[in-house]
Amino acid sequence: MRYSIGDVVEGVVTGIKPYGAFVSLDSSHNGLIHISEISERYVRDVHTFVSVNERVRVKILDVDEDGIHFRLSLKAVDPAKKRYPRYRHPCAPYPDQVIGFHSLAEKLDEWIDEAYNRRNNYD
Repeated sequence: MRYSIGDVVEGVVTGIKPYGAFVSLDSSHNGLIHISEISERYVRDVHTFVSVNERVRVKILDVDEDGIHFRLSLKAVDPAKKRYPRYRHPCAPYPDQVIGFHSLAEKLDEWIDEAYNRRNNYD
C-alpha cells in the first residue's frame, strides 16, 4: 500500500518507549508516535495513553527517505476535538473601566509610609 503525508491510517502499537510508541501499519511499513504527538496534554507516561497491541488511528506527518518509516501523530487525527481548551483571560473584563498603573501610583506613597512605620516599630 502507498502512504502519503497527511493520510490518516490505522495501525497496531508494537512497542512503547519513554519517548514514544512504535506502530506497525502493515507488514512492511512502521512508524513512531513521538511523545509530543501523543496528546495535547502533558504526557508523563506513554503507557497511560496507548498500550501494546492496541489498534490506533494516526496521521502521517513525515516519511523517511526509504519510504517505510513514518513520523506519526495521534493528536492530529481529530484536531477539532480539543479536550482541554486553554483558558484565555479577557483583555478588558470591564469595558468601561480603565485599567492601568494610576491606581498603584495613587497608593504608592501610602504603602511606603506604612512599610516605613512598621520597620520603625520593630527597631
